[in-house]
Amino acid sequence: MKTCWNIETHDVQHGPCSGALTHLRDDSSAVIVLKNVIRPEKLHDVAAALERHRNSMTVSTYSNAALTTFGPYLARHLPDAAPYFAEAGAMDGGSFPVVSNLSTLVRARVREALQLESLSPACEPDGRMYSAAVIRIHGHGVSNPLHNDRVMRDAAGSGLTLERLELQFSCVTCIQECNSGGELMHYRRRWKPEDERFKANGLGYRDGVVDGAEVCTFRPQTGDVYLIDPTNYHAIRAVQGQDRLTMGFFFGFFEGDPRRGICWS
Repeated sequence: MKTCWNIETHDVQHGPCSGALTHLRDDSSAVIVLKNVIRPEKLHDVAAALERHRNSMTVSTYSNAALTTFGPYLARHLPDAAPYFAEAGAMDGGSFPVVSNLSTLVRARVREALQLESLSPACEPDGRMYSAAVIRIHGHGVSNPLHNDRVMRDAAGSGLTLERLELQFSCVTCIQECNSGGELMHYRRRWKPEDERFKANGLGYRDGVVDGAEVCTFRPQTGDVYLIDPTNYHAIRAVQGQDRLTMGFFFGFFEGDPRRGICWS
């Protein structure tokens, strides 16, 4: 298995990182890491607030995995997205300002770094707003199996605006790193329809789907904001020690409109 796929690092205090999304789209870079986006004390406050809201977290259990989240994510509610929009309205309507404030800040800094005209939460024509971010909690011993994220496939036939996107990316903010483990394993292998024969009994795909693919191993540090193309296969190794806390959102672009992005969780 080859391991030479690039991690590209940019300090946002030194100006924008032009071409970063092109590098992800073309698979010439595996991960774009943005440094100095958020002050450390801000992240400490977020982590403390999340600890106080432990009872509001959702645990989704599968035969081969468990996902603990704070806030809604669309994939969990397809093909019926009504519960997602209801939860998104509660989350982004001010009930949990620590999360919405952080997502607003990160979104603004990412927009500046990528030199986009806009990067706003997606909205359906009927006014239903998508959630701007979701918190993911990986406790001691927790991993995520091999998977990919492709809303154009998963929402196909739903009538949702997102099924018409041309490009999808993922933005993750590391609120708190774990003591060890927790690495992102990102493979230079995009999903193809014939890959469905590798579907696991539970969440994600069996390892054979990435046989021979290059892999990038990236362990995020507290304060890192990183971007990937999630239509490539990726997994997270088991966490050791303190919780791995991240905030994530997807963002994408419609054909012919590469400077105005929309985001969702």
